Amino acid sequence: MALQGVERSALATVRHGLSLTPEFRNGLIGTLALAVVATVGKIIVPIAVQQTIDTGIKDGTPDISYISAAVGLCAAAVVLTALAGYLMNVRLYKATESSLATLRVRGFRHVHDLSILTQNSERRGALVSRVTNDVDQISTFMQWGGLMIIVAFGQLLVASVLMFIYSWQLTLLVWVCFIPLVVALPRFQRLLSRAYTTVRERTGDMLSAVSESVVGATVIRAYASERRTSERIDESVDANRSAQIRAQTIVGFVFPLTEIVAALAIAGIVLLGVKLGLDGEISAGQLVAFLFLITLFVSPLQTATEVLNEAQNAVAGWRRILGVLDTPPDVADPGDGGVELPRGPISVAFEDVHFAYPAGAPVLHGVTLEIPPRSRIAIVGETGSGKTTFAKLLTRLMDPVDGRVTIDGHDLRTLRFSSLRERIVMVPQDGFLFDGTLADNIRYGRPDATEEEIGLALTELGLADWLDGLPAGLRTPVGQRGESLSAGERQLVALARAYLADPDLLLLDEATSAVDPATEVRLARALEGVTRGRTAISIAHRLSTAENADEVLVFDQGVLVQRGPHRDLVAEPGVYADLHSSWVSAAHS
Repeated sequence: MALQGVERSALATVRHGLSLTPEFRNGLIGTLALAVVATVGKIIVPIAVQQTIDTGIKDGTPDISYISAAVGLCAAAVVLTALAGYLMNVRLYKATESSLATLRVRGFRHVHDLSILTQNSERRGALVSRVTNDVDQISTFMQWGGLMIIVAFGQLLVASVLMFIYSWQLTLLVWVCFIPLVVALPRFQRLLSRAYTTVRERTGDMLSAVSESVVGATVIRAYASERRTSERIDESVDANRSAQIRAQTIVGFVFPLTEIVAALAIAGIVLLGVKLGLDGEISAGQLVAFLFLITLFVSPLQTATEVLNEAQNAVAGWRRILGVLDTPPDVADPGDGGVELPRGPISVAFEDVHFAYPAGAPVLHGVTLEIPPRSRIAIVGETGSGKTTFAKLLTRLMDPVDGRVTIDGHDLRTLRFSSLRERIVMVPQDGFLFDGTLADNIRYGRPDATEEEIGLALTELGLADWLDGLPAGLRTPVGQRGESLSAGERQLVALARAYLADPDLLLLDEATSAVDPATEVRLARALEGVTRGRTAISIAHRLSTAENADEVLVFDQGVLVQRGPHRDLVAEPGVYADLHSSWVSAAHS
């Protein structure tokens, strides 16, 4: 299932985005009031200049007291305007950061709510980019472009009103000059919207390529693929550069137009203003003040292209983050209406379960089985036979297309996630570890566990000697993704983490990687301890796991073809006997 996104106009996108961040609307009236004060304060200087020329200077003689009062009033207004602008900025920054923090948190949480299928439809770097870089673009616009829009609109309105009071003829001239540009801006807005949507997509592709090359650095070096990897990164960087240049080219075309129109308007004002002055329809002070006001009028239009640039970047970012939030979780937590199961032995049942990946062939066909409590089950089969899909359905990382999976008679879709995750724990092949200490990783499934409890768990699993051999014991840093430990040691930590979480059903996807003999012994001992007394289901890659299981489930091309104890299955012709023969041959080769 791919990420979804509802097609919306730019305005509808912003409106929907703001509806998800109520913090931005809190105190907005106060911020707008400060914006009004900051905007109105800007016309004090033109008015003071007009009054000084027309009233403060009579018959060539300056009225010092009047001029001093005008200058003092002007200075006070400038200070008040600056203070209002400062307070407006502070309030806007706080509201913006609070609202976008909420948006970022919602985005990250929703990503984790999406199923594995949905997450796999998007490259990891691009998915992370939606809730990091794209939100940063929104932040940049809201803190700068949003402020400019508020002030610019007020500035245009106030300047136009005062200009009209001074001379309706000159005001009409100004608007005649700028109306064609205003009419053309929506056209440029649509072009920029498409251009910056492409920019955000290419940025996500670039981050995905770079992050993948960093994570896979060892494999890249092992296969001497540096050149091929570099070419892939270069291609993504070039694609991003081309998208950025195209967007900036559109911006670069609009900005000179504003400069040209502004120059024509000022030239027209001077010519017509002098004529009106000679006709006695406008005073010298009013004409000079009008020239001050035209600067206030033009400056928002001159920055409109830059604001439009940031706005389209932000809208593109909003669309991408909303594409995440608009995607409904296809594996949803029933929440408060779900079933909370008591702790205890778990029975499992698959009832005519079918599953197929989107746009793919069916993977499981009519699987029906029951697993009694405290059973040790081994699942075997060739690659692609449906073993991992079976495990993901049992842990409800995915839901079946048809049929149902139950534990203790309850459909998994009716169980609250908190109850399900507490009772069923899966240990994946890779044994993923987080950057932190050994203790941090072992207590991941039980955050309140003390170091004494962690040490006791390791002792019960027969891993005390391994722990004693580590340089800092439980406080040993494991590094990013556990890279300070060997593959076998990472598996030991994953088993200890599952054991400490104390689930009622443990699902083990055994690692296929080879480990040294000492670690192999430790793994076998730890597996024996971690599965004791609970229902344990293992996707078996080791001969010993299948041999020691109470029952073996054999899958072939998505169908459960055999089941029974090892001794019975190995004695009869079939898929399991062939697999067992291959294991034995590999072990002796």
